[in-house]
Amino acid sequence: MALKAPGILIFLLSIILALAVLFSRYFGATIPFLTGDATQFYGLLAAYVILVLGCIMRGL
Repeated sequence: MALKAPGILIFLLSIILALAVLFSRYFGATIPFLTGDATQFYGLLAAYVILVLGCIMRGL
């Protein structure tokens, strides 16, 4: 299986989602749907899955 670099859109989407979760967790920012510990975990998981899919699938 050949991996490739993700597209800029996928990369930025995953970075923005991860930063939103980190700001919500450590700086007390109020971001809808990222208030609980479980939702923050799922937010970071979603950011990582988006990045992995961008590396595996072609055309993203």
